[in-house]
Amino acid sequence: MVDIARDDPRLEALEFAPRWRGAFSGPDIRARRPRDLARTAAAPAAPREAPQRAPYPALAATPGAHRLAMPKQDLAHASAAPRLAGGLAFRRVVVLAGALAIAAVVAAVLFQVLRRGGFSFMECATIGLSTVLAGWVGFGFTSAAAGFVAALGTRAEADVVAAAAPITTRTAILLPTYNEDPGLVLAAVQAIGEDLRRLGLAALYDVFILSDTRDEAVARAEATGYLRLQLRLADGPRAYYRRRAANTDRKAGNIGDWVETHGGGYDFMLVLDADSLMSGETIAALTRTLQQDPGVGLAQTVPTIINAETPFARLQQFASRLYGPMFARGQAWWSGSEGNYWGHNAMIRVAAFAGSAGLPHLSGPKPFGGHIMSHDFIEAALLRRRGWAVRTLPDLGGSYEETPPTLLDTALRDRRWCQGNLQHARVLAAKGLHWVSRLHLVCGIFAYLAPALWLALVVCGAIIWPAQRVTVHSAEFGEVLALFLFTLALLIAPKTLALGLALTSRRTRASFGGGWQLLIGFAVESFASLLMTPVMMVMQSVAVAEVLAGRDSGWSVQRREGAALTGRDAWRAHRGHVVLGVGGAIGALLVSKYFLMWASPVFLSLTLSALLSLHTSRPRLGSFLRRRGLFEIPEDEDPPPVLERSLALRRAYADEAPARRQLDLLFREPAAAYQFNTPRPRIGASQPATRPLQLVTTW
Repeated sequence: MVDIARDDPRLEALEFAPRWRGAFSGPDIRARRPRDLARTAAAPAAPREAPQRAPYPALAATPGAHRLAMPKQDLAHASAAPRLAGGLAFRRVVVLAGALAIAAVVAAVLFQVLRRGGFSFMECATIGLSTVLAGWVGFGFTSAAAGFVAALGTRAEADVVAAAAPITTRTAILLPTYNEDPGLVLAAVQAIGEDLRRLGLAALYDVFILSDTRDEAVARAEATGYLRLQLRLADGPRAYYRRRAANTDRKAGNIGDWVETHGGGYDFMLVLDADSLMSGETIAALTRTLQQDPGVGLAQTVPTIINAETPFARLQQFASRLYGPMFARGQAWWSGSEGNYWGHNAMIRVAAFAGSAGLPHLSGPKPFGGHIMSHDFIEAALLRRRGWAVRTLPDLGGSYEETPPTLLDTALRDRRWCQGNLQHARVLAAKGLHWVSRLHLVCGIFAYLAPALWLALVVCGAIIWPAQRVTVHSAEFGEVLALFLFTLALLIAPKTLALGLALTSRRTRASFGGGWQLLIGFAVESFASLLMTPVMMVMQSVAVAEVLAGRDSGWSVQRREGAALTGRDAWRAHRGHVVLGVGGAIGALLVSKYFLMWASPVFLSLTLSALLSLHTSRPRLGSFLRRRGLFEIPEDEDPPPVLERSLALRRAYADEAPARRQLDLLFREPAAAYQFNTPRPRIGASQPATRPLQLVTTW
């Protein structure tokens, strides 16, 4: 028996505990009783990774089941997708014809230059690769140009909330998570919930944290954090938590499990990622979009990248914010009701999704068989196959996400996406898909094949161009130079058009820190992109080769927070690239100085790859750039309330880490036993008015 001193750390931990008071009450909470917790407190900790075991059983908090059938779709049998009103044939012809015309010009010039003495195999390969890649670049250019023209005719964004009809539907906000930082997830849920409550809409939305976490320590943090979240959102919206015993089919299976269990109780579902955030106004606008048009099955927003800390992430954030809206507007211009789905930050009609998007397993082994990894493109195609419109809303703001902090983290994420997108080749021939849905699948596949084809074109050029004897004074030199400059212009033009749109608006210029800051940021980003793209091209080419060789990517956790690489890490990851860059440059110089000049961006990028990866991973340098206003975006200058609230909650969660550790240790110790001793009265003695109690605490 001991007394607890005032400075005892356990007392400090207990001061943190009253926020949990009442958290275990309510019909939707099923928790182990205190004596059960006491019995298991002294048990050894479970291993951090235990997929074969049932999940941490301390908490299950879900509403009653409202089941909804979600049958697996048959990819081999289906009727053709019904026609939807749209009248977009002319737009699609313009975009595709422009891309084909650009490809034809490149093919004609190369045919003219290389036709002397017939065509070797490598020359034919060069013409073929150049033509295909020119068509790919041309398609991106024409789509972006369409977005530029559409933006010129777009009126200022209207206040869609004030004049809108009242919301009469029920919506579930789904936030799947897998071994993510609970502070990130819980802060987003609370910030979104408070924003909906501010608009008086909390009663119309429920939030579901759908955990696939395998790490037991993270699972415990999710559960205890959820209990606090319930207290903080006591006035709505209602928040629920569920952790699956087995993470079958990963994220798609997680969403599908919710649809089959609870989907019957909701009209719509808003699918978010662990790093997603969305304002209440945007959620309301998405809800009204589906409510007012019963033919829309999915409405996709264009998320803005936020919270970038490292120089690499800030480069990606700046580029996405400046160029992304124009590209998205162009795609929406020609896609219409045959839009695409990016897996998150989208509102979906639950009944349409359940009846259309149940994903089957593909025959054969991984990486091309098994469950469909990049499920979002396929789900959009299947929704459209059943006659539901899939639309992108490029002018709707208030939708946010985060980006990997380093070049290596991006490569790790792209490896998984590469496998998922290449797997779409197995679905291209599915019956009944709309041809625009197939085009989206082709674009997704080609996004990862293109870097490998560019690399193959460089190799072909190293072989054929020295034999062509193209000199400065030859007739072919001007054609080759013009072709090079033409291709370079096609690559740069979309960025330049987006910059022009920003510069023509005083408000937009100011939101990027001013005209000069915008121009400097554009110049630095363009140069950095020129340096980093070739090494990313090589890394993606290796990823394609690994997938084609049958190597599965697995399911790794994406790092969200910035953490500087060490020199050893950078060298270990890029030493092969550095050797390839130096060796390739020396070999190119021995072959021809003109070839070295032509391929110099590739060799320079590879040679500097370790330094680029190292220095762009440093959060301190990112903070320095932000203080100087470089790569500033509108959300830095004037952060929306939901973003400010989310960041404040994340900081508070991080500050509470010591208290959480104390609580965790406290509840792992044997539970306190309380003994109340009162004097037993003697027979015949007068009873005292009060009986003193002696409290003895045993630890």
